[in-house]
Amino acid sequence: MSTPTLTSAVFDSVVDWSQPMLTYYDHDSGERTELSAATLGNWAAKSANFFVDELGLGAGDEVLVDLPEHWQTAAILLGAWWAGAHVRLPGGDDLETGSLGAAVTSADRIDRYDDVDELLVASLDPFAMGVRDLPVGVTDFASAVRVHGDQYNPPRTASGPALDGAGTETVITTARAAAQADGITTGARVLTTRPWQTASAVVENLVAPLLAGASLIAVAHADEQRLTGLSDTERATITLR
Repeated sequence: MSTPTLTSAVFDSVVDWSQPMLTYYDHDSGERTELSAATLGNWAAKSANFFVDELGLGAGDEVLVDLPEHWQTAAILLGAWWAGAHVRLPGGDDLETGSLGAAVTSADRIDRYDDVDELLVASLDPFAMGVRDLPVGVTDFASAVRVHGDQYNPPRTASGPALDGAGTETVITTARAAAQADGITTGARVLTTRPWQTASAVVENLVAPLLAGASLIAVAHADEQRLTGLSDTERATITLR
């Protein structure tokens, strides 16, 4: 049996495209951004179209994502997987930045990747506004992807590694096991403060809930005193910390 791309598998789990798929909170900045499955799919599609049509990336090409937990990070990861790219995270085994097809990072981290040909900066702005006054050779990701189509026709099957050397089938199997271990089922509303900074964390804390058909409520810089009230407000059925 063929294996779909990881992103195709995630969106195949969607029951109602109008319902929230990812809600992002940052207790430091006060941001709250809610994305329906349709909206998250649009951003992932724009990202995939950009990677493929503008950068010429495809199966096996490495895309490094060095970003904090954020809704834009989720969209970029999903877009890269849809394009068939091999997502790398900082500190991954055998990572050679000079061989990357592209790197997406934040403005305060660009000095780490001066040997990458295609260096992109994600604004992490609540409204996806662009970043101004970037150095020559550094591309503002939000501005670049905005002009691309919000629908994407992915390859029928995944080929090559998906995340730090792990194949798509392995990632899907691991994510489903993680969702089962956490009691996540279709329609659950999962409030989480867990990080996405390693391959295992991305699989268990981001991919697993989405692949299970849950609605993910991700909280960055969580204020412990506010979490109980937030759980009630968001009607969370599962809290993971």
